Amino acid sequence: MEEKNTNNSPRSWYKINPPVFFGSAGVTAIFVIFTLLDPGRAADLFGSIQGWITETVGWFYILSVATFLLFVIFLGLSKFGNIKLGPDHSEPDYTYISWFAMLFSAGMGIGLMFFGVAEPVMHYMSPPVGDPGTVEAAREAMKITFFHWGVHAWAIYAVVAISLAYFAYRHDLPLTIRSAFYPLIGDRIYGPIGHAIDIFAVFGTMFGVATSLGLGVMQVNAGLEYLFGLPNNVFVQMILIAVITGMATISVVLGLDGGIRRLSELNMILAITIVGFVLIAGPTVFLMQAFTQNVGAYVADIISMTFNLYAYEPTGWVGGWTLFYWGWWIAWSPFVGMFIARVSKGRTIREFVIGVLMVPVGFTFMWMTFFGNTALHMILVKGITQLGDAVAADTTVALFQFFEHLPFSGIASLIATTLVVTFFVTSSDSGSLVIDMLTSGGEDDAPVWQRIFWACTEGVVAAVLLLAGGLGALQTATIASALPFTVIMLFMCWGLIRALRIEVVKRSTLRHATLMPSATHTGPDSWKKRLKTLIHQPRKTEVEKFIQETVKSALSDVMQELKKKDIDARVQEGEDGRIWMEVMHGEEIDFFYSVRPRQHTPPSFALRDTKKDRAEKLRFYRAEVHLSEGGQDYDVMNWTREQIITDVLDHYEKHLQFLNVVR
Repeated sequence: MEEKNTNNSPRSWYKINPPVFFGSAGVTAIFVIFTLLDPGRAADLFGSIQGWITETVGWFYILSVATFLLFVIFLGLSKFGNIKLGPDHSEPDYTYISWFAMLFSAGMGIGLMFFGVAEPVMHYMSPPVGDPGTVEAAREAMKITFFHWGVHAWAIYAVVAISLAYFAYRHDLPLTIRSAFYPLIGDRIYGPIGHAIDIFAVFGTMFGVATSLGLGVMQVNAGLEYLFGLPNNVFVQMILIAVITGMATISVVLGLDGGIRRLSELNMILAITIVGFVLIAGPTVFLMQAFTQNVGAYVADIISMTFNLYAYEPTGWVGGWTLFYWGWWIAWSPFVGMFIARVSKGRTIREFVIGVLMVPVGFTFMWMTFFGNTALHMILVKGITQLGDAVAADTTVALFQFFEHLPFSGIASLIATTLVVTFFVTSSDSGSLVIDMLTSGGEDDAPVWQRIFWACTEGVVAAVLLLAGGLGALQTATIASALPFTVIMLFMCWGLIRALRIEVVKRSTLRHATLMPSATHTGPDSWKKRLKTLIHQPRKTEVEKFIQETVKSALSDVMQELKKKDIDARVQEGEDGRIWMEVMHGEEIDFFYSVRPRQHTPPSFALRDTKKDRAEKLRFYRAEVHLSEGGQDYDVMNWTREQIITDVLDHYEKHLQFLNVVR
């Protein structure tokens, strides 16, 4: 509830949750030191871990991801879809364009650049089953690529994002992973269990972001080698990580609106430019045909592909591809989910599900078709077999080898390298923002040095993973760090469903409960008084005076009467003129009733023949009622004390009825 007094003693230079901050930093430091002291042993250990997970718990990843997809679709289609991720009166902070741009940049970014050409070609050259280098292999290669980059990934992100946004913005809990467990363990989320949940989330985010940064810097190095002849080796990659992490630090200092949003919009412009170039320069008609057919094949086979572990055709392919992707998306989900939650306040669950599952996936499918099918067309139709050989030898050069066979290859490669760098920066600064929020107990205004610390730590982890085995180490770190968080996500689904069911019951109770009759205006001229109230647009001072004199008196009288019945009730005031009353019900949900001044634009008849500056001066205020769910969109200005008391009791009666239903 917004009006609760949560003022803590201000700390000028740090805001941390010590168990999570020092626990995460300490274990990360141990990992870095171990890997630096003995890279060979670390590489062997990573390989053993990946083999064990693939052989032993691969089925668990497959079932969990299928569960997440079904869960998110159910939320969007069910009665829960009308619930807002925030109070009922809240509105989105960002336009659709800015929202989609930030979703895309945070959620996929570097991966599309790295795998857009490489993955379809690699599946074509070395399919999980069947003969390589055939038309059937090409068709299956695109279907598998769509599967890995489709709705499953965004469903994983959506589970975390919906849970965080719902509990943080609708129930005023901290914007951390632990808050999703409140329906299951209550106030124990603030103890050791909650600390452990957030630490696992930090690890998942750290290694998920480090994987993306590692892939990104490998491709930046390949692009610079292609463009300028810069050596392609680990030493250069270490320097690139340092330089680009420094750029991310600048974005961190600028903040969410100044840095991340603008970079995300730049990413979208560059991405649309380069994908449009490939569409025009490539076999345009074939690409549009392939896109339509790819989407149809994906939709037709999505169920069988979702549950396919190749149990009857044992292969190590699933561990290096599908399980890696599922682990990557799950490891990224605390980061991307929290970031999406942060920018999605005010949207309904249905609007959120449609936006998150459909819009980024649609663009991703176009990207994979235009790049992947153009590459396959080069090999199958034009006979450019050296492209397939180059991709098989080194996936980091796939994109630049691809551009060699299109016009303006140098310019296209330069734009692509720039895009990888900007994706790198947005991933790093977004990741550091999320980790900082996790380790500071949900603070979104922590000192800048804390985000800089985590941005640098992400760069260091990416560097040591490259030293310990390159792509293989990145894959292993991702899959291993995702395993405990998969369990956490399943419990998040359970907790969210429990909370949403209570929400729906409460809404139904408020709508249909039998109420006492409300007080009304009486007397021969009562309708004139009511009409005067309807057309009067009071100033802020009038509303504040009314709240102080009438509303406060009414709430205080109700509070005193409740206290006589040994019921804990209190009335409090806010700095902005609001007054609220809380009635405590122990382990059950408390009752909350607030009246606050809220600014409004005058109706059109009041603005007739006025200039813009005059219209601003005519803005008026209403004394609006807010409950714990948010604003109720009605005005009690000029109501009598008895009418306000009646309104309070009406809502309290509904609340008691709701408690009786859910007991």
